[in-house]
Amino acid sequence: MRFNPRTSSDGVTEQLFTLDEIPGVLWTPEDAAGPRPLILMGHGGGQHKKAPGIVARAHHFVAESGFAVAAIDAPNHGERPKGEEFARIVTEMRGRAAAGEDATALVLAMHSLLAGQAVAEWQAVLTVLQQLDHVGAGPVGYWGMSMGCGLGVPFVAAEPRVGAAVLGLLGATTLAETAARITVPVQFLLQWDDELVPRAEGLALFDAFASAEKTLHANPGKHGDLPRFEIDSSLRFFARHLG
Repeated sequence: MRFNPRTSSDGVTEQLFTLDEIPGVLWTPEDAAGPRPLILMGHGGGQHKKAPGIVARAHHFVAESGFAVAAIDAPNHGERPKGEEFARIVTEMRGRAAAGEDATALVLAMHSLLAGQAVAEWQAVLTVLQQLDHVGAGPVGYWGMSMGCGLGVPFVAAEPRVGAAVLGLLGATTLAETAARITVPVQFLLQWDDELVPRAEGLALFDAFASAEKTLHANPGKHGDLPRFEIDSSLRFFARHLG
């Protein structure tokens, strides 16, 4: 893992890194020492590791609870090269959206294309981050909405080091069988008027999780209208389960 120089503001240190060809960023408390809970954040489709929402949540988690937070550019996103199949799917998806047609099948095809690579990359990044003195092999959580959920569900299902997850803004199609392998505590966020994810599909994904402890947070509004207070709710959830 190659690190860029650290920068700090308001008590939070940010450090960009690259593991092989995976660009990422790590946020920790300024002058952090010793192990601490680590939250991995998956960004949405078309976004990147330093999307405004990711940065805001990361700073809040670090400043309020002393967590470490990491994000990486998903395959074909951010600083990473775009493959031909990914470009084809995105072009067709945009064309259907512009024509007012349903592009759900293409969105799911994109998630399926990226998921296998993304799971292996998150596992590799997690292994190296936990070797850092100021992160350590402490408890791990995962946060991801929309595409971050589409790639996060298979990751959480495959990775025993993840002890709790905040997921949401996605439906059960293609994910129900994988979600049934998740048994860690889950907090699931759903937008009641989501124009991209049918309500019944979101509820079906929540139902599919095999977790003994799972909580559904349903808020009015469309796909992009997730309330800011859910940041605090996610932080309380991770603090309760990760310490």
